[in-house]
Amino acid sequence: MGQAASAAAITCRRQTSHSHCSASKSRSPPFISPMLFTESHESPNEVIHAVPDHISELPDECLACIFQSLSSADRNRCSLVCRRWLRVEGQSRHRLSLNSQSDLLPVIPSLFSRFDSVTKLALKCDRRSVSIGDEALVLISQRCPNLTRLKLRACRELTDAGMEIFAKNCKGLKKLSCGSCTFGAPGMNAVLDHCASIEDLSVKRLRGTTDIASVETIGPGVAASSLKNICLKELYNGQCFGPLILGSKNLRTLKIFRCSGDWDRLFQLLAADRVPNIVEVHLERLQTSDVGLEAISNCSTLEVLHLVKTPECTDLGLIAIAERCKLLRKLHIDGWKTNRIGDEGLIAVAKYCPCLQELVLIGVNPTNASLEMLASNCQNLERLALCGTETVGDLEISCIAAKCTALKKLCIKSCPVSDHGLEALASGCPNLLKVKVKKCKGVTSEGVNWLRLCRGSLAVNLDAAEAEHQGAGASDGGAQENGLETPPIPSEAAASATIASSSTGRSSSFKSRLGLFSGKSYVVCTLRRLSGGSRSSRHS
Repeated sequence: MGQAASAAAITCRRQTSHSHCSASKSRSPPFISPMLFTESHESPNEVIHAVPDHISELPDECLACIFQSLSSADRNRCSLVCRRWLRVEGQSRHRLSLNSQSDLLPVIPSLFSRFDSVTKLALKCDRRSVSIGDEALVLISQRCPNLTRLKLRACRELTDAGMEIFAKNCKGLKKLSCGSCTFGAPGMNAVLDHCASIEDLSVKRLRGTTDIASVETIGPGVAASSLKNICLKELYNGQCFGPLILGSKNLRTLKIFRCSGDWDRLFQLLAADRVPNIVEVHLERLQTSDVGLEAISNCSTLEVLHLVKTPECTDLGLIAIAERCKLLRKLHIDGWKTNRIGDEGLIAVAKYCPCLQELVLIGVNPTNASLEMLASNCQNLERLALCGTETVGDLEISCIAAKCTALKKLCIKSCPVSDHGLEALASGCPNLLKVKVKKCKGVTSEGVNWLRLCRGSLAVNLDAAEAEHQGAGASDGGAQENGLETPPIPSEAAASATIASSSTGRSSSFKSRLGLFSGKSYVVCTLRRLSGGSRSSRHS
C-alpha cells in the first residue's frame, strides 16, 4: 500500500513537472536571463526553483553604465550572454577601432547597425593590404553622422573626393588624425571648410602634398577659429600648412617633427600676426635657427618648449626665448652634442624664467655656473634630467643636492658621476622622491644601496648593465625617446580587427608609457608620471 502511494506521488510530481515545462516553453520570456534558474545538487536535471533575476530589472541605462566600466574583452563576453545585453552593449559603445582593409565594405551596414552610437572611430590598415576606399568612408559617414574623432592610418585608397563627402556628412568632427594617407590638399581643405568645430589636427606623411610645384595651400577655412592643436610629422612640403597655422588665432599647441624646408620665415609671419595664445611649441629635426626662435619669443604666453636636434639654434635664440617668455614651465633641449647651447643660454633661463618646473638637457654640456644659478633662481624646479652630458660630475650633483630644494625627480644618464656624487643626495634635496641612474660607469650598486639605507623613502633605480651605446642624447629618436609630452607612435600595422576597448580599458600604448625606463624611453618614463601627464585612455 505504501509503495503504491509512493509510486502515485512520483507519477503526479512528474506530470506536474512535465506540465510546468510545457507551459514554460509556450510562453518564453522576452529575453534570456543569465541567472534565471538553479538546479538540484542531488539531481542536476531537475529544476527546483527560480532565482529572482534582479539584473533583468535594471534599466538599460544602468546596464550601459556597468558595461562602460568594463574592459573591451569583458564587454565582448557580456554581449554573448543574451540578446538584451548584446543590444545594450552595442548601443553604449562609443569608440571603435577597425581593420580598414577593403573587405570591410560589405559588413559596414550590419556593423554600424549594432554600434549606432559611435563617436570615435579609428580606421587602420596594414601597409601591405588594400585599404578601404571612398565608398566605404562615405557609407561610414552616413551611418555615423555624430562622429567627433577620426583616425586614419595607411588608408591609401581614400581620395580627395571621399574626404569631401565625409566632411559634409560629419560636420561635428573635433579631432582628425591621419597618417600615411594619399589624399592631398583638396581633401584636407574640404575638412577645414565644412567641420567648423575641429580643435585638434594631426597629420603625418600625407602623400598627396609631396609635389611642391602643384600642391595648393591648406587652410585656414572655417575650422581656423576653433583649432587649438596642430601636429605635423614627416611632411615633405609641410609649409603648405602655413596659412592654416597663421589663420588659427586660438592656436595653443604647435608641434612640427621632421618636416623638410626652412621654417624661419613661417615663424616670423606667426610673430607678425600676433597669435597670442600659443603655450606649447615642439620642434624636432627642423631647419630653423635663432631667427625662428626670436620670432617664437614674441609668444609671451609660451609655457612649454621642446628643441630637439635643431643644430642651427644657439644660445642667442634661447636667450631671446628666456627674456620674453617668462612663464616658461617646461624646457627640453636635445643639443645633439653640437655645443651650440650651453651655459650662456641656461643662465638666461635661470635669470628670467623663475616658474621653471621641468628641465631636460640631452647632449648639452652645462657647467657648475649655470646649474648653480638654475638651482638658486628656479625655486619651483621639480624635475631634472641630465643625459649624455660630459660636464656633469660629482661637483655638479653636489650643487644640485645643496640648492634644488623643490626637486622631486632626478634622472642622470651617461654622465661622469660616481658614488661620491650620490652621497650628496643623502642629505640634500629634501623633497626628492625618485632618482634614476643609467649608464654612469662610476656609480656602483654599493653606492646605490648606501643611499637607499640613508634615505629609506627615496626610490633609487640603477641600470648599469646595458650595452655601451649612447642612449638619450645621441641616439636617433629625439623627442619621441626623451620628450615628456610626446607619446610613442603606435604601430600602423597593428590595427585591430575588432572593436576598440571600452571607456576604462587601458590601451597598449598607454601601458607602454607606464613602463619606467624601458629601452629608449628612459627619460620619458622617469618624469612623465610626476608631470601628471597620464593621458586619457583611448577608450570611451
